[in-house]
Amino acid sequence: MIRIGTAGWSIPREAAPAFPGSGTHRERYAAVLNAAEINSTFYRSHRPATYQRWAASVPADFAFAVKIPKAISHTARLAGAAPLLDAFVREIAGLGDALRVVLLQLPPSFGYHEPTALTFFTALRGRLSDAVQIACEPRHASWFAADAEAALADRRVARVAADPAIAPGGDRPGGWTGLRYRRLHGAPRTYYSPYDAADLAALAMSFAKEDGDQASSWCIFDNTASGAAAPNAVALRSLLGSS
Repeated sequence: MIRIGTAGWSIPREAAPAFPGSGTHRERYAAVLNAAEINSTFYRSHRPATYQRWAASVPADFAFAVKIPKAISHTARLAGAAPLLDAFVREIAGLGDALRVVLLQLPPSFGYHEPTALTFFTALRGRLSDAVQIACEPRHASWFAADAEAALADRRVARVAADPAIAPGGDRPGGWTGLRYRRLHGAPRTYYSPYDAADLAALAMSFAKEDGDQASSWCIFDNTASGAAAPNAVALRSLLGSS
């Protein structure tokens, strides 16, 4: 199954016809797309009951990815963050079986430091069930070297394929091969630019080439500032069929 969704589940007015029916934006969104990335956790915590309510409002086969708080990734820079990590994992447990991916996005200034990375990913992996996968979006070129790639693979952490890419190879998934996680932020204007028909056709072809292996595949559109994410996600879903 290919998971296609957006950062959040907002439905811009222009995209409303693609999400018919009644109910909340989340309920209408989940009737069309099969995944969503929760980014609000980067800025603030939510009660377990909130996650439980979100999980109860979507179909049984719907999946959530949840972004790790910036207090861990940007302020603590992965070091000495065990209490924060414990609190985060307790909260997101409210999603139950709908929790499929935990996403770590690192600041551009955060270079690869093996002891810090291995300690953190070991701690994170030990707090999650085997059903929950880990994706990491580094934004410093050192994370794309062979030693970092090997370390991510060893800790079962997938490196995000991002657009725009910040280093050679950054547009392709890396690290652990059990998960392919793409985040499309919009280019040339990050968070705003829509992807045109040629871009989406090329993306669909990439998925087609990967068809048949055992990896989980996600594609999250993060070009939400202009409202382009939802229609892009729906268009890709149409190109791939009912994934």
